[in-house]
Amino acid sequence: MQVLKRIHRPIESSTSGGRLRSLDVFRGLTIAGMILVNSPGNETAFGWLEHSAWNGCTPTDLVFPFFVFMIGMSLVFSLNKKIDQGTPADDLFTPILKRSALIFGLGLFLNGFPYFHLATIRIPGVLQRIALCYFFAAILYLVVRTEVLVAMVLIFLLHYWMLMTHIVVPYYGAGNLSPEGNLASYIDQALFAGHMYRPYYDPEGFLSTGPAIATALMGVLASIWVRGSKTPKEKIYGLSIMAGFCIVAGWVWNITFPINKALWTSSFVLFTGGLALAVFALCYGLVELKKMDHWGRPFEIFGKNAIAAYVLHILFLKIQNLIHIARRDGTPGNLRFWITDHFFGWWATPKLASLCYALAYTALWYYVVRALDRRKIYLKV
Repeated sequence: MQVLKRIHRPIESSTSGGRLRSLDVFRGLTIAGMILVNSPGNETAFGWLEHSAWNGCTPTDLVFPFFVFMIGMSLVFSLNKKIDQGTPADDLFTPILKRSALIFGLGLFLNGFPYFHLATIRIPGVLQRIALCYFFAAILYLVVRTEVLVAMVLIFLLHYWMLMTHIVVPYYGAGNLSPEGNLASYIDQALFAGHMYRPYYDPEGFLSTGPAIATALMGVLASIWVRGSKTPKEKIYGLSIMAGFCIVAGWVWNITFPINKALWTSSFVLFTGGLALAVFALCYGLVELKKMDHWGRPFEIFGKNAIAAYVLHILFLKIQNLIHIARRDGTPGNLRFWITDHFFGWWATPKLASLCYALAYTALWYYVVRALDRRKIYLKV
């Protein structure tokens, strides 16, 4: 089959066992960043550790699209590894479906923990979006050729732009991109009323999952390029050129279709996808080409157990929030606030104390995944 010949290529890697260490480092950088921005020590944070209020892009807004991009990159290597081990490509569809369902279910579990109020449980979510992006990107990778994948990215982005700017929303008209009046929010309210992150919209809602799949496909295309026959220098050059093109294209499109994480706009896809390409190209150049890999070892360890780090850090954040304890000034609080106040708040400003807690919490999970790595324990879903 032509499809099998296209995906069944040797993996170029600096390690035995077919792992691309730079991809593990990139994955680890992303998950460490995700823990950091998810874990403020109190109600305050520096601006760069907060999401944009609506339009725009902060460093925090980059973390999730980087993770989706990485999902696209990783699935290329994992699917080809199974084919290298003798699994027919046609037998991969059921495992893809099962893995997607498991990730989606894990997301629902985290949303519902600890009370599981089915009447109000949030249905969309981070892991739910990852599951859908993984499913569609993996299936498309197996069944269509590379040039079709490129076309699919363009189709997703242009189709979403046309829907968001031309479909009339009742009471708001066409092209309204406000939190309450945009088409994606209107659809989410119809599908998930009472089960959303915000009253009017969900940042991981239904319609915006389409361009998120395009982000994953950009990761797929990056892996196809890296697995090709070019020299490492040529691969870095190609990644860098495409990164620059996507960043500029996203920035230009921002003029008429604003960069917006909550809506996952087409300009947001191109801009953040270009930055993800640039960061991965840097990791690839340092680790695979220059062999400057000591700096990346902690992130590589994070990257090998990304799901464990993500799930556990969310669970323990929620557990801390459940333990009610007064703050240093006597006002009601929880264990997370108490730790921040007593370890950092007595000498630091509220924002700095919040950052110190987030850094300490990220370091804690690094030591957890390092202990798991030493014992060769990895959470796979």
